[in-house]
Amino acid sequence: MNQVKLKTWDVVEHLSTPEDMQAYLDACMEEGDPALIAAALGDIARARGMSELARDTGLARESLYRSLSGQGNPEFSTILKVIDALGLRLCVGLKQPAAIGA
Repeated sequence: MNQVKLKTWDVVEHLSTPEDMQAYLDACMEEGDPALIAAALGDIARARGMSELARDTGLARESLYRSLSGQGNPEFSTILKVIDALGLRLCVGLKQPAAIGA
């Protein structure tokens, strides 16, 4: 019987353009889970290069890994620094109104 070789899937391999990164973060933001959003920023940071991000934000690389792991609890100021350094921006929009009778 042939053995099937599986490879661990890593989203970082699929975040090659700014548009990919934006779409990924948008999808995670829609879930509304702060840990997921922090982890998504961590994934995007790894795709861009954590050392470069540390230099651009003025934060320690180890601190960024810990904060953006999904188990960390980064300060909002850290999130804003990371978003800015990644060339992204945080936008606010209105939620879709609930369907009548829902």
